[in-house]
Amino acid sequence: MLVPDTAPHPLSPQDCLVALMIAVSVSDEDIRTAELVKITSAVNNLPIFAEYDEARIRDMSALVFDLFEQEDGLDALFGLIRDNLPDRLFETAYALACDVAAADGTLNETELRLLEEIRYELALDRLHAAAIERGARARHMRV
Repeated sequence: MLVPDTAPHPLSPQDCLVALMIAVSVSDEDIRTAELVKITSAVNNLPIFAEYDEARIRDMSALVFDLFEQEDGLDALFGLIRDNLPDRLFETAYALACDVAAADGTLNETELRLLEEIRYELALDRLHAAAIERGARARHMRV
């Protein structure tokens, strides 16, 4: 007797958002406290994470670190995100990624390249992406 495939997806939409935020944080191989605080704050305060088990952040961190050790790990991460994150949340994912990148007050070349790759992989409209980037910049300005 065949059993229908009822296994849940390996990642929830919230897992995808967290994994992408972590990926941005580790992209420059220098995980800053401000970035970790931004990720934790997003998970603790945004409505999209209302039912999310905060303990999953550790699992998503391990997943991202494991993937980044592989040659095609970034492609695998994007594949997981595209498979498990609804299209309607692609702009949300990009906004969260931009917020993490901007959290420490600097954007280095590796973060900028990863944001560009995220825009491409999620097929975001360039004008929408620019508006999201501008909003992140405005939220993280310093005096």
